[in-house]
Amino acid sequence: MKFTRLGTVSIIAMTTALTLSGCVTAPVGDGTGLSGTIIGAGASSQQSAQESWVRGFQLANVRATVEYDPIGSGGGRDTFVGGGAVFAASDRAFTVDEIAESDFVSCVPGTGILEIPAYISPIAIIFSLEGIDSLNLDADTIAAIFMGEVNRWDDEAIVEQNPGVELPDQRITAVHRADDSGTTANFTSYLAEAAPGTWDLGDIEKWPIELGGEAAPQTSGVVDAVTNGTGTIGYADASRAGDLGTVAVKVGEEYVSYSPEAAAAIVDVSPFGEGRGATDFAVEIDRASTASGVYPVVLISYLIACNEYVSAEDVDVIRGYLDYVISPEGQQAAAAGAGSAPISATLFDKANAAVAAIK
Repeated sequence: MKFTRLGTVSIIAMTTALTLSGCVTAPVGDGTGLSGTIIGAGASSQQSAQESWVRGFQLANVRATVEYDPIGSGGGRDTFVGGGAVFAASDRAFTVDEIAESDFVSCVPGTGILEIPAYISPIAIIFSLEGIDSLNLDADTIAAIFMGEVNRWDDEAIVEQNPGVELPDQRITAVHRADDSGTTANFTSYLAEAAPGTWDLGDIEKWPIELGGEAAPQTSGVVDAVTNGTGTIGYADASRAGDLGTVAVKVGEEYVSYSPEAAAAIVDVSPFGEGRGATDFAVEIDRASTASGVYPVVLISYLIACNEYVSAEDVDVIRGYLDYVISPEGQQAAAAGAGSAPISATLFDKANAAVAAIK
């Protein structure tokens, strides 16, 4: 299958895989429901959640097809802007300037876009060290590792935070995303806010080549590189951490391990961004929070759609799919399949009204 993204780009038709893998509770219905085919593209971090959402939606709407291509957040946003996908998934929201400067081909001019933080998940800092399953690290040490300034596992900065752990005299290989990545943007946003004295590069989607380290494409590539390497460390959506070692991050005076609950906690104490439209629910995460029990290395991944589409074809399917994604059933399906944190009741009420108004 082909579709247009500021030109012609090929899309991976994932419907069969997304429809058949696993099992979730479907929405109540007779199985006929809506009909039509819609195409979305974007964040690879959402792949497991999208599998659960597509499966549940299609079980209740057997004549409807949702195809999702996990090409990465930047690719998904570009594809949506160019009209090659009717919805996008992105690990960061469009900036206010990007919205103002973009001609969203599928959207009626002047009607704005809808951005829902539908997928909330911790970003796990993953590593591979024989015999070690967990490490405690503060933000400055994590930043120094990825800057290349702390480059051995027995460095004193690591040792002093992990008493009793026998760290090897071994070089650290830091693995980062090779592609434009919302996961990178969220990870570096944490470093910029929580360790500004060490990480002075701001929040960036494209890893600076001058920092070195090992580059790998998409979430699966980072996980594979860390898994198959020795003395490796990287960052990935926590749903993909598997059996790798993970870092407990210092928050205030405690070290907090990742969990859906801790990820949801940081979102609850963070405000929406300013200068945005009524249906743009972009969250300004408080990465430097010292509140107890919060995990600040969190990824909020958005589903993005038009408030009003130029073509009315399949609008019912778009609206129906997003409605299922944000519903308690859809959020629970993603929690079970991807380990994400369900959105709050307050956010659901806002998003539900916006989705219902799509036309």
